[in-house]
Amino acid sequence: MTITSPRLIFAGTPSFAVPSLQVLLETGCSLVAVYTQPDRPAGRGRQPRASPVKTQALAAHVPVYQPASLRDPVIQAELAALSPDLLVVAAYGLILPPAVLAIPRLGCVNVHASLLPRWRGAAPIQRAILAGDAETGVCIMRMEAGLDTGPVYARAPCPIPRGITGGELHDRLAALGAELLLETLPVLLSGVLVPTPQDDAGATYAPKLEKTETELDWNQPALELERRVLAFNPYPVAQTRLDGQSLRIWRAQAEEESTAELPGTVLREGAAGIVVATGGGVLRLTEVQLPGGRPLPAAAFLAARRLIGRRLGAT
Repeated sequence: MTITSPRLIFAGTPSFAVPSLQVLLETGCSLVAVYTQPDRPAGRGRQPRASPVKTQALAAHVPVYQPASLRDPVIQAELAALSPDLLVVAAYGLILPPAVLAIPRLGCVNVHASLLPRWRGAAPIQRAILAGDAETGVCIMRMEAGLDTGPVYARAPCPIPRGITGGELHDRLAALGAELLLETLPVLLSGVLVPTPQDDAGATYAPKLEKTETELDWNQPALELERRVLAFNPYPVAQTRLDGQSLRIWRAQAEEESTAELPGTVLREGAAGIVVATGGGVLRLTEVQLPGGRPLPAAAFLAARRLIGRRLGAT
């Protein structure tokens, strides 16, 4: 497919946005600029690192703009001078004020990783797993002043199979979002596609992830703990306490089993995992990590230690 003449601006920052940017690069549109957040310190040396979107844009020789905010009238005038027909956003991370939303001739659209109005906000992928949703998806929505409240042009569902991690679901939705953008772009640019208003009564909010959420409460049912472990892989990673230090848990599976042991007690251990009592059922830990080490399968982790009878999370 080749689309000619429309002037587009893309705004995005993390890896989720890269497939959508790639779609625009391949359509033949005139991609006049890419907006992404300023370089952030990263790695052990805390050196400034370009976002994945910036890296992709520079490789394609597209001009990159990195304002710290879009509320500055000077920045807004700079964007307006680019005369965009459409602004496409995917996980940009900065608020687009009304003055910016009004600049493109055809408005601004967002590639959002949920089936709106469910999971408006910053962490829809992880919140869907945490809630035990059987399905999520992506939407192409028209942006307005509210948080993910705009009407929806197109949507595509995606099942959430049990055992999938937040990172794995992220990658599926990033690809699905790019596919949906590609399908929807021609009619978006024609200006004839009418979006469907969201039903605000069904709205739920997906707040950003906080590291305080990562500590496992062994009094919770095993299935809830499994969802937490999976949702927080690869970030911010679920954890518990072992010998006064953090034990990060990358993968785990809930199983139905009754036990009289206190929640957090290690019941069994072996190559198949470390089985821990919970508030309902047991949780089998299959990949864990100690500070300064790397994530290890249970069998490798147990090669140098024994945990049976120990109580995780105890201080």
